[in-house]
Parts: sequence; C-alpha cells; structure tokens
Amino acid sequence: MTDFTTSIDADGVAVITWDVPNKSMNVMSLEGFAALDTQIDAALADDAVKGIVITSGKKDFAGGMDLNVIAKMKEDAGDEPARGLFEGTMNMHGVLRKIERAGMDPKTNKGGKPIASALPGTAVGIGLELPLSTHRIFAADNPKAKIGLPEIMVGIFPGAGGTTRLVRKMGAMAASPYLLEGKLLAPTAAMRAGLIDEVVADPVAAAKEWVLNAKDADILKPWDAKGYKMPGGTPYHPAGFMTFVGASAMVHGKTNGVYPAAKALLSAVYEGAQVPFDTALKIEARWFTNVLMNPSSAAMIRSLFINKEALDKGAVRPDVADETVKKVGVLGAGMMGAGIAFVSAKAGINVVLIDNSQEAADRGKGYAEGILDKGIKRQKVTPEKKDAVLGLINATTDYAALADCDLIVEAVFEDMGVKAEVTKKTEAIIPEDAIFATNTSTLPITGLAKASARPDQFIGIHFFSPVDKMMLVEIIKGRETGDRAVAKALDFVRQIRKTPIVVNDARFFYANRCILPYANEGIRMIAEGVEPAMIENAATLVGMPVGPLQLTDEVSIDLSAKILRATRDGMGDAYVASPSDDIIESMEADGRLGRKANAGFYEYDDKGKRTGLWSGLGEAHAAAEEQPDLTEVQHRLLFAQALEAVRALEEGVLMDIREGDVGAILGWGFAPWSGGPFSWLDILGAAKAVEVCDALTAKFGERFTTPALLRDMADKGETFYGRFAPAKAA
Repeated sequence: MTDFTTSIDADGVAVITWDVPNKSMNVMSLEGFAALDTQIDAALADDAVKGIVITSGKKDFAGGMDLNVIAKMKEDAGDEPARGLFEGTMNMHGVLRKIERAGMDPKTNKGGKPIASALPGTAVGIGLELPLSTHRIFAADNPKAKIGLPEIMVGIFPGAGGTTRLVRKMGAMAASPYLLEGKLLAPTAAMRAGLIDEVVADPVAAAKEWVLNAKDADILKPWDAKGYKMPGGTPYHPAGFMTFVGASAMVHGKTNGVYPAAKALLSAVYEGAQVPFDTALKIEARWFTNVLMNPSSAAMIRSLFINKEALDKGAVRPDVADETVKKVGVLGAGMMGAGIAFVSAKAGINVVLIDNSQEAADRGKGYAEGILDKGIKRQKVTPEKKDAVLGLINATTDYAALADCDLIVEAVFEDMGVKAEVTKKTEAIIPEDAIFATNTSTLPITGLAKASARPDQFIGIHFFSPVDKMMLVEIIKGRETGDRAVAKALDFVRQIRKTPIVVNDARFFYANRCILPYANEGIRMIAEGVEPAMIENAATLVGMPVGPLQLTDEVSIDLSAKILRATRDGMGDAYVASPSDDIIESMEADGRLGRKANAGFYEYDDKGKRTGLWSGLGEAHAAAEEQPDLTEVQHRLLFAQALEAVRALEEGVLMDIREGDVGAILGWGFAPWSGGPFSWLDILGAAKAVEVCDALTAKFGERFTTPALLRDMADKGETFYGRFAPAKAA
C-alpha cells in the first residue's frame, strides 16, 4: 500500500488522497514524499486531468513530519550528515515547488493545472506546508481542528518551505505568531488570519469546483508574478526595517540566545526576503540544516516530541487490562482538589468533590465555573460545554456519594494524620477494587499507605499547580503498590490529557528532589554575597523560565520553611544545614512570605505585580566586592538539579531517563533547549561534566560530588542515551 493514491472523476479532476496505512493520523515520510511526487507527475502529464485536489482519507489532514526522517537523512549521508540533511530538504522543496508551479510555462506563467488542497481537520507542520504550496486551501468547518506550524515548540522551524511561503504570503510581522510562537488556530480563525483561503462544509467538493473554474491568474503565486512586493516590506524598506529590528530584539528577549531554532528562523526570513523565491528556499534549507545539526534541536525533538509522545501513549504502563476511569472521587475542594475535579470533568469523567462543608465543596466547584466563564469570554468554550462540565461535578459533604467510584484522588491538607483519617473513612465506603491515590508533594507514599487496608491499591499522584495549566503528573509507587494501581493512575492521567511519569517512593520523589536544590543554591548565593540580580539573570540566561528567588516567591516562603523543617526533623543527624535555611526562616519570621503576601525576595505593587528585587536583601546580605563568573553561577544552578536527577536514577527512584528529561521540562521548566538534565549532560559530555563537578566540589562542597554513575560513564566514554536507551530500560 502507498501513502498517496489518485482517482480521476468524470469531470477530469484528479483527487490525490493522503492515507498512511495503519496510522490514525497522516505523517510524512521520505517514502510518502516519493509517492506524492509520482502522483503529481502522473496527474500533470495526463491530458485528461484538468485540475488536482489533494485531500486526506482520514478525519484530519496531517499531523506533521515523521521526525525519524531527519535521523534517516543523517544516517544515509554517512560522514557528511549536513550534506544529507540539506539535499534531503531540497528534495522536499523540489516536490512542493513542482506542485506550486503546476506545469506552467516558466516564461509566460501560463498553462499550469490548478491544484487545491481540501483539509477535513487538523493540518499542522508539513500538513500545512504542503497546502501552502497549492493554489487554494479549503478547510472543513471543524472547530476542533487545529491549523498551524508548531515546529518551533520542539526545537526546529518549518523547513519544507513553510517559513518562506508564509512570510511572502502574509509579511514577516503577521507571520511571526505562527512561526516564532507555533500558534495554532481553528479553521475560521486561520482563514481570518490569512493562513488558509476558505472554510466550507464540504472542502473536497468546493476544491473540485474551484479547480474546474480557475484561470491562469488564479494559480500564479504572488511571489512568482512580476512586480511582487512583500507585505509589510523587506528588511531595507522603511516599514520593513522597523519590523526586522523589532523582531530581532523580540526573539533575543524571549530566548536569551539559547534556542537556536528561533534565531535560525529569523535569519532565514531576513536573508530570504532579499532574494528571489527559489534562492530563498535554498537559504531556508541551509538554516534548517544548521538547526538540525545543533545538538540542542536533536535533544528537544527527542524529549518534547518522541519521548513525550511515547509516555503519553503508555510506554511505561504495566501489562494489565484497561483501567479507564469512569467515576472519580476527589477528597478536598481546595485549590488542588478543585483543579483535579475540573480537569477530570473536562475530560468527561463523573466527579464527586468532597469537603467538610457544603460551602467549601461549592467553592471548589465554583473554581471550575470561573475557568469555564473565562473560556466563554475568549470564545474557546460554549455555554453548552460549560453546563456539561459542571453537570459532571457533584459537590457534596456526603462520603456515601463515593460508593461507586473506581478511583479516589485525595487532596486534603499535607498532614499524615489528616490523610490517614480520610483514607480509612473512604475505604469503608468505596468498592473493594477501587484504587486510592493520594496527591502529595512531600509525604512518603509507603508511610501514607499504612493507613490503607489495601496497600497494593494505594498509590501517589503528584499534580503540579495550577492543575489546569501544568502538563506533568508524577505517579509514585509505594513499596507495596501493585501493577493495577499503576495502570489505573496512568490511564487516568492520560484521560485528563496530561503527561505521566512513574517513579519509586523516596523523599521528595523526583521533581521536588531536583527543584529544591535549585532554589536553595540561589538563596545560598545571597548569603555568600552574590548579587541577587546576577543570580536571577544567570538562571534565565541559561534557559530556566524563572530564577530561583522568583520561584521561591511563587511557591511561597512559608511553604519552603515548612519543607525545610520537616526535612530536618525527618533526617535528624543526617541533615546538612545550609545558609539558605537561615535566610528562609528569617524572611518567614519577618512576614515576607512571597507573592501571596506581596513581599518576598521581590517587591510587589497593590495588584501583585513584581516591581523589582527587594532592596532589603542588600542591607541584610551585603554584596561581595568581587562577583563570581557568570558561567560558574549557571553551572551551580544547573548542576544542583542535574546531579539530583542522576542520583535519582542511580538509586532507582527514576526508572527511565525519558521520564527524567520530559518530567524536568514539563514539571519545573529545566532549560527546555537542553532536552532535560540527562540530555544536557550528554551534550556537555560525561568527561566535561565530571571535570566541572570536581571543580565545584572543591570550591563549594560535597553537594556537587560527582555521582559514581556519571564518573563511570566518563571513564567508559558513554552517554546516558547510549547506556540507558529506552529498549534497554524496558
């Protein structure tokens, strides 16, 4: 079977249908491009064919490029991977350019055959780049469909002509949200924006009618016509000059120079805008090759696309029967419980939301109503959808309502006694085979499971706040947790469209284990006299979404103080005190509790907006005359996290490095350009990582001691993805 097939109707319209066998969504491969090329050649050469319509045999048009194609182009080129990537990319350009020119005479621009695309649903990545090469794009009136170019989100940019065509079609300014932000639109919005041409009930019928009536002028792209001028102006046009200066500043401001794809995309646009179209395609291909050869892009593709997709599909799920959740009981209607109830109901799951008072339970349901009302204002939610979601949430104080729940998610106060009490109370009511999950960020699951009569059905589920926005969910196996409980938790997380990772029980699990040292290292530097602004800027310049001081403010300083006291009590003599402890407890005592108190490491205005770092920090902790090197500060902040990730793997807390990388990016934003801590260490190289760790240990102490695993890998010249490839991990 082939990915593309052609049928010719009685009117002489050749319909080329994209339908990749054994896949729910079309993805483009090298074989697919070859098949498309053959079908186009045949249709253009057939005198009986008056026009061509390219459509899909599936409910959607296409989900993008099979990213394994990139790896194959590299491999096939042997010792010259850049040449293989460039030539492979230019071959793709050749096929799409053939569609665009459609057989027309190169001198007169006449005699071509009209080619339209008909999109039944979602069209992203190459799924939009291909239609952009056709002469008119028709999309079905399908509000669930998404149209756009999201490549920048996984560390690359549209390299099959999408960058060049969209800029020539719309202008650099208008195209920037779709190229530099990966913004996706529903069909009607995409038409208004200018990405596509028409939204109709039957796109194939409309496309057929159009190709039968199209004239030579209708199929000539503006950039192939004489006198073409780019919308908004080229770089040296007075209007265009300001656009490109502003775009350069915006890109650098947002990326701090650590995301190579954004800079390469802007370079391709800037240089391509000054030359003829076919030359611009070559420039795009060269910059695309440049990005693909950058280890950052390879790491981002692996973590944010390949590994994330594998985890979303259940790569680490135990081999047990389907555990789809039908009814979930949420205990505790505070911020976390209310968020869990909302995302569950939004996914179509019946929810019982329990709290001690009806007022509190109703307030928890009201949280969902507030989110839905905002969605209605933004025209992303219909009143009918709001009613349907709220109708699935039963807010009550009556534990008897839990009698037919197959999953419980407990989200009450972080206290062993309180959690033990609700566990026993709930297990007396729920079915024998129901799974009980506790939402906790710090308390050990094995200890909490002691309150359960069914410890094999007891598991931890750690949601991140705010639940409706954070994509990661950490599933924690207690010592006695069984496979069915793990499967149930995984199936639930996938139902609510989050990405799960599964870890074994240990203090702080995985995410908090890695992020707490990051915050503490930043605060420790204040005690050493490092300028607070340098600490924060060093973090953001190396790709962290926020600095350690801002992060502590957001989490809240009193929570940080509570965690350090609980850790100190729990570890006893094994606890190693840190200068950061004194600062945290001092600020707590002074009432500087972070954003929630409008006072923390930062100062805030009456509306809670940060106005700058707190001036009192300098008075309490004077800055040293000699400030450290920027790279040293960045190494301290990144290695504080990465070394804990390695130790978690060493100790068996983390069982799959894919989960370690994906969890780090989605959970707390570990420098996404790096692909996650293990990918970052692979980019750095184990030998270099050991060298840096040894230097940091000598200067700053044992917390930077090189883990035995990392030193062993350096001695053997290994990488994490070389030693712990997914097949081996499985």
